[in-house]
Amino acid sequence: MSTEKALAQYFDEAASWDADRAAQAARSARVAWGVAVTAVFIALAATCAMALLAPLKRVEPFVIRVDDSTGLVDVVPIYAGASKLPETVTRYLLTHYVQVCEQFYWSTAERDYEECGAFNSADRNQVWAAQWALSNPNSPLNLHKDGSEVSVHVVSVIFFERATGATDLAQVRYIRTSRTGDEAAAHETHWIANVEFTYVKPSTDVRTRQWNPLGFRILEFRAEQEVPGESPSGPAAVTPVRAGGVP
Repeated sequence: MSTEKALAQYFDEAASWDADRAAQAARSARVAWGVAVTAVFIALAATCAMALLAPLKRVEPFVIRVDDSTGLVDVVPIYAGASKLPETVTRYLLTHYVQVCEQFYWSTAERDYEECGAFNSADRNQVWAAQWALSNPNSPLNLHKDGSEVSVHVVSVIFFERATGATDLAQVRYIRTSRTGDEAAAHETHWIANVEFTYVKPSTDVRTRQWNPLGFRILEFRAEQEVPGESPSGPAAVTPVRAGGVP
């Protein structure tokens, strides 16, 4: 009887020992899972923190300006395409656009074509490409096969305000002077162009940005002869077009 009682006590102690080992293993598993979840949370928090701090680590070039008379030093602000530019800047860009796009010299024709495209919207560039295509009889490449050249002089730039208050319309008057040779008499024609423009974010393309660093865009360009009876020649001689239309 004593032997059976001793065996029962032994088995009870063995069962209690196994229960303690199982409980300890469960506690260890819970602790391990808690540590793992905490580690994952810390890793995610660190990744998010690095992502949020990444913009602060960008290297942005800046220009330091020194006043020649006073010696004062300041930093030239970087234009991001959001602030409103002075009217004098827009006037210069319109003048430059008309001069580049309406003139024609064989030596600079390719560069002028590309530079003009840097200012055009996508729709306007389609019109511009069709206008210069060799299949177009009025293409400057066909009209000036004889070696003639066209220079442009802008006479005036006038801005118009819409009813909404937007000032994105301008009228440009200019003179196109064509010459068939160095000693040939110059022939002048007077033109007037109605232009719709806007400013967008400057292009990230280096070549485009060197021509158009301010994101100036021509949406519509309609040129017509101002003086009836003059004999037109060159790019503005084609039928006026709207952006997205056809000659």
